[in-house]
Amino acid sequence: MGSQDNQTTLNPLPVALFLCLGLTGVACRTSYYHQKADREVYRIIQDVEADIFGQTNHFTINTRYSDRVSSEIEPEEIVEDRQQIAKKTLNIEQALELAVLNSREYQSEKERLYLTALSLSGARWEFSPQFLARSTVSRNRAANGEQSGSVGNRISVGQALTSGASLGATLANDLLRFYTGDSRRSAVNSLSVNIAQPLLRGAGNLVGREPLRQSERNVIYAIRDFTQFQREFSVDIVSQFFSLLQQRDIVRNRFADYQARTNSTKRLEARFEAGLETAVGMGQARQAELSSRNGYVNTIASYQTQLDQFKIQLGIPLTHELQLDDSELATLSEVGLIDTQFDTDTAFRVAVTNHLVVLNDIDRFEDSRRQIRIAANRLRPGLDFFADASLSSERPTDYTQFDIDDVRTGAGFEIDLPVNRFRERNQYRSTVVNFERAIRTLSLILDQKRNQIERGLRTLRQLRENYRIQTMAVQLAEERVLSADLNIQAGRASVLDLVIAQDELVATRISLSAALVDYISARLRLLLDIGILDTDQERYWLNTNPTPLPDLFVATEPTPTEITAEDVLTPDMLFEETP
Repeated sequence: MGSQDNQTTLNPLPVALFLCLGLTGVACRTSYYHQKADREVYRIIQDVEADIFGQTNHFTINTRYSDRVSSEIEPEEIVEDRQQIAKKTLNIEQALELAVLNSREYQSEKERLYLTALSLSGARWEFSPQFLARSTVSRNRAANGEQSGSVGNRISVGQALTSGASLGATLANDLLRFYTGDSRRSAVNSLSVNIAQPLLRGAGNLVGREPLRQSERNVIYAIRDFTQFQREFSVDIVSQFFSLLQQRDIVRNRFADYQARTNSTKRLEARFEAGLETAVGMGQARQAELSSRNGYVNTIASYQTQLDQFKIQLGIPLTHELQLDDSELATLSEVGLIDTQFDTDTAFRVAVTNHLVVLNDIDRFEDSRRQIRIAANRLRPGLDFFADASLSSERPTDYTQFDIDDVRTGAGFEIDLPVNRFRERNQYRSTVVNFERAIRTLSLILDQKRNQIERGLRTLRQLRENYRIQTMAVQLAEERVLSADLNIQAGRASVLDLVIAQDELVATRISLSAALVDYISARLRLLLDIGILDTDQERYWLNTNPTPLPDLFVATEPTPTEITAEDVLTPDMLFEETP
């Protein structure tokens, strides 16, 4: 009877079942862990942004699918989503907002930053108290029929310190009851604490804190990279928008050219019927009209292809009908070319202290230099201090009232002489080699940055001159077309003269529009390369002074009037030896 009571009281199976059900209920709350991870990561990003930039912006990687169960999202839903029909009319600001919400590339970069900050949360966790609570329930049956059951409980806490030390404490309770007629039972309780501290190799914050330090620096790098990406992404959208407007302008120019040639052909046909025009001239006019029509058709196809690429860049379905606000190009034409005159040396110095990617490259050089000291530390002898204390008994123990006579303690030193440091030697040597590479890499990055700035300045000067030339070329071409048309009517010119003049007119108009759009894109790229473009400013692409460094900028717009001989750089001036 006593045996049955014992078995009923301590049967481990119901206990195990209860624990499993309880733990399963907790584990199913995945949303709890999801939200907790998000809160920690977003807090990390906001704190680091505030340290770097003095301010922080709302950041989230959630999409319209984030709050849904993954099993509910079928492929058919994605297929249907990409076939939605909609009509949109966009200006530049609306295009930027749409791109931020829908761009796949933008979302991937946000997730990259999130995962880097998530890694930092893991590194911080490694240096926080690590709690463990575990209970083991089992039941066994021996060959002779004897049954036994056991319940083991273990609670522990440990922590790694940035000094390289580790601390730990464990409370264990092991119970064993035999299910036999004699009702024997056994209970063992133990409490232990321990500490280990390196004194030479692995000691100190330089080595002990390195995983956490590098993770913190990686988040800084990731935030800088993401901020730089945001600026470049914004400039890409603006440049692509203006490029599309330029393409629309080409379509209109081609159509105007086609209409002009059609009208010219009609007038020539009337002259041909009156015997005032030759068959050869009539054929030239008709051939020019067909060629103009062909150019117009090809331009439309080119625009539609470019527009589809823009939709992909924005992340919207290709089935959306997209119209762009043409007033943006008109506004840009009214503003004209915003002059950007730099002193190259000053601009380079500004880039070294402001361009986010360059700052990352400089800091990564610091990382490689620090790694040498860490690798050198691993070559040192190992000398570790350790100490522990434990209390255990086979009787019920009140842990709030310790008997010093029952506590076992120990302390000592462990020495690891550097008799075998082959791997550490090779690692140290490779770290030194990598540092030499880092020197060359950083010097190359700085040279490339200076070359980037100088190339950008040359491009701006070139495009500015192109714009001046094309502005005057359009005026001359318009005059030539008018003159050729009048001369034909007066019988003083051939049809070929008119065809050539019309070809020149459409070409110069297209080149003028291209020079304007190319200039604004090149200017924004140059400001990005220097690291002084603030894309958070309203309509920043029209801002004449986007930086608190006014000496770098001269916002003037000389009106192109004529080109003189003094404006042209001669070869002798170009190749003149520097005294």
